[in-house]
Amino acid sequence: MDEITLVDPWWLIALVSLPLIAWLRSRRASAAIVLPFAGNWQRSVFAGGSKLASFFAFLGAGLIIVALARPQILDYERQTKSKGYDIMLVLDLSSSMLCEDYKDGLKSINRLQAVKPVLSAFINKRDNDRIGLVAFAGQAYTVAPLTFDHRWLSSQTSRLSIGLIEDGTAIGDAIGVALSRLQEGAKERSGEREGAFAILLTDGANTAGSIEPVAAAELAADNRIAVYTIGAGRDGIVSMPRFNARNERIGTVRVPSQTDEPTLKEIARITGGEFHRADNSNTIRDAFDSIDQTRKIEFESHQYSVTTELFPYVSIAASIMLFAALGIGALNRKEALS
Repeated sequence: MDEITLVDPWWLIALVSLPLIAWLRSRRASAAIVLPFAGNWQRSVFAGGSKLASFFAFLGAGLIIVALARPQILDYERQTKSKGYDIMLVLDLSSSMLCEDYKDGLKSINRLQAVKPVLSAFINKRDNDRIGLVAFAGQAYTVAPLTFDHRWLSSQTSRLSIGLIEDGTAIGDAIGVALSRLQEGAKERSGEREGAFAILLTDGANTAGSIEPVAAAELAADNRIAVYTIGAGRDGIVSMPRFNARNERIGTVRVPSQTDEPTLKEIARITGGEFHRADNSNTIRDAFDSIDQTRKIEFESHQYSVTTELFPYVSIAASIMLFAALGIGALNRKEALS
C-alpha cells in the first residue's frame, strides 16, 4: 500500500510565515521580508495592485517550503513464503453415519451432520493447500480432485449425503483412491508443495473393497504419505432413524456400533500419521484442529519499501509559479510605464 511521508516535516512550520508576510505587506509600502521578486510586488497582496502576481509568488514560496520538507511516496511490498500441502480428505458415507449419537446444543444429530461443518472449517483455514475429497461406503469415489478452489470444495462437501454410494465400508479402497490422487498431484508439484497427506474419517470396520486397510497403509508409507485417522461415533448401542420405502422417516431403532480402533491406529502408525478418537462434536473439531496444527507451515514474511522522491516535481512546480509571478510583474510594470 502506498504512503506519502515527509523526511523533514519541520520545514512545514515555515508555511505559517506566509500569512504573516501577507499581513505585513498590507501594512507598509516596501517589502517586509526578502522573498524572490518581493520588491516587485504591489502594496497589497490580494487587494489592489497585481493580485495574480502576488498569488503565484506566495504559491511558489509555499511549494519551495514543501519541497524542503522532502515529500516521498513509500510503496510497501511483502514477500511471503507460499508453500503448502496436498491433502486428500477421505470420508465415510456408509449407513452407520446416520447414527444420532452427536449433539448440536440440545438437538441430536447424526455423524455426517456433525462432520460437515468441521470439514468446511478445516478446508477454509488451509489457504495455501490443495485439497481434494474422496467419499466411500461399499466403494470409493473421488468427489473432488486436488484444488485451490476451497469455496467450491466446501459446497461439494455440503452436498454429501448417505445413500449416494452402495452400503458397506471399503476403507482400504478409499485410501487407495486418495493415494492415486495425491500421486497425480506429485507430478505437478515441482517443489511448490511441502508434501502430501490424507485424513481418513470412518465410524466402522472394513467390510468391503478389494484392498485391505493395512496393505493400503503400507503403500502410503512407501510413497511417504501420512494418513491421519479419525474414529467417529460412540461404541455400544446407539440410535438410528428408520425410513419407509419412500425414504420417509418413520421412527428410531437402537443398533450396536463398533469402530475398529486397532486398525485405524495401525494405519496411522505405519504411515507416520496420528489416530484420534472423536465420539462427540467437540472431539471431532479437536481432531481436525490438532491435525491442522501438526501440519501447518509457518509462513515467513518480509516487508520492504520502494521510495519515490517527490522533491524534483514540487521544485519544478515552485519554479513555474515564481517565474509566472515574475512574468506577470514585468508585464504590469511595462503597462504602468507606457
